[in-house]
Amino acid sequence: MNGVLPSAAANEQEMDERVPPVSLPYQRPIFLVGMMGAGKTTIGRSLARALGREFLDLDHEIEARCGVRVAHIFDIEGEEGFRKRERFVLAQCSARPNLVLATGGGAVLAAENRQQLKSRGVTVYLRATPEELYRRVARDRTRPLLQTVDPQARIRELVALREPLYEEVADIAFDTGSMPVQQVVKALLPVLQSFEVKE
Repeated sequence: MNGVLPSAAANEQEMDERVPPVSLPYQRPIFLVGMMGAGKTTIGRSLARALGREFLDLDHEIEARCGVRVAHIFDIEGEEGFRKRERFVLAQCSARPNLVLATGGGAVLAAENRQQLKSRGVTVYLRATPEELYRRVARDRTRPLLQTVDPQARIRELVALREPLYEEVADIAFDTGSMPVQQVVKALLPVLQSFEVKE
């Protein structure tokens, strides 16, 4: 190997070999919904790569437009101010074809957002148990809603509140469990390919 490390392109090629590129019989965007820690961003990036589609993380898009982190928006404007921004950005992004969009965990709280998710794309609910979610986010200090004395109890509360809303918007529900990302993507691709879009 001449002492040279493999390039990022080589790593991407290796990932592509594990998940062969596929196309979908529709151009509608794919929306990923679910709790924080469900894997929406990580799975979304790999899924977009496998589909040859653009990937967008809604929280990151909000941060890019505002110039500050989500946690800072929560600090200054509260959750209500953040949710208003989220509705505005989701309305714009959800209209884009051939996109894989990872939504924020609370995007389903607004009826307006749920309507857009249901009518504009194919929505996948990435489901995980409260215990698995806590294991994934326990050390993450950037999650405003988990800055509490008992974050594990808070996750259980949020799951109880939001799960019916995730199920309401979902065209597909997919249990992520403890599967590696590439396995999740490989299992999800044929489900998306066989999904019949109702125009």
